[in-house]
Amino acid sequence: MVDREQGSPLIALPPLAAVSDTRRQWSRRTLAIALVLGGLVAVVLSVGVAVTLGPADVSLVSVRDILLNHLGLAEIPVRVSDDAIVWQERLPRALVAAACGAGLGLCGAILQSLLRNPLADPFVLGVSSGASTGAVAIGVLGIGGSALGLSGGAFIGALVAFGLVLLLARFTTAGTAGVILAGVASTQLFSALTSLVVFAFADSDETRGVMFWLLGSLEGMRWDDVGLSTVVVGIGAAICLASTRALDAFAFGEDVAASLGIHVARTRILLLILTALLTATLVSIAGAIGFVGLVLPHAARLLFGQRHSRVIPATIILGAVFMVWVDAGSRVAFAPTPLPVGVGTALVGVPVFVLLLLRRRRRA
Repeated sequence: MVDREQGSPLIALPPLAAVSDTRRQWSRRTLAIALVLGGLVAVVLSVGVAVTLGPADVSLVSVRDILLNHLGLAEIPVRVSDDAIVWQERLPRALVAAACGAGLGLCGAILQSLLRNPLADPFVLGVSSGASTGAVAIGVLGIGGSALGLSGGAFIGALVAFGLVLLLARFTTAGTAGVILAGVASTQLFSALTSLVVFAFADSDETRGVMFWLLGSLEGMRWDDVGLSTVVVGIGAAICLASTRALDAFAFGEDVAASLGIHVARTRILLLILTALLTATLVSIAGAIGFVGLVLPHAARLLFGQRHSRVIPATIILGAVFMVWVDAGSRVAFAPTPLPVGVGTALVGVPVFVLLLLRRRRRA
């Protein structure tokens, strides 16, 4: 089409609103990518610095050289003692801490949206209590101890507890509230069983070892623990990122989710099973670590809003950084005897949670 007065072709321009929306979408994507990349850098730096902390001083340069040597990218002379400390002890521990923080925070974000309860965390389903009972049954009673170990017993106990929660919730008509009530009942039952076994059958040394594990411990982490925890958390994160639309809908209730075309029952059971498997795996590796799944999702929502496309990656990154630094502090606070990491997360998490509550109240 040609303008007869000017003799030039007329070009149909898109509406200004469409251009503005496109620019806004690109800016949001750019901001999201920048935040994720910045978060990954923060995780890497946190792990690198945490590895240098401990009774034996190791410099960042030595950590870099050791990593380059083991990755086959260089052959730099380093002290054998530094290599053993970094590669066999501190680095696996820091990586497992990051995976546990990311995974437990992810579970908390799922449950708080799925159950519409701001106080929900990975242990609301009784998974932690079941894992504790399984570990005690192995450590104190010796049931299958040589074949399973504490971690295997904890994993089986966690799955049994979750199965009981699903069975109890099936006989209620209270929906998500029924799941919470079943989780509370399961928690009390398995906590009582754990206390009974410890009180009746454990001696002082066994009681001390079991209690230390129940408080959360990252002692003795190895590379197979790193592989298991990172793979499980990675799969869970991928599934949750693919389910952000459903999680957004669940935050407004099951009726709203159903009206948006989401299969409520199937999605809920899938995400509950995912949460149980994540929690069981991480608890079997590191013991019961509280407050991570409760606090970190609230911090992510406060910083980045309510949309789960932002909350999920933010919670994963915040959880990883948080756990790495809490573990590093727990490791050096009473060196050479480490403080159970679960104690550290509670000591840090409670004040942070109180501050979040106060800030939310001021906004309201």
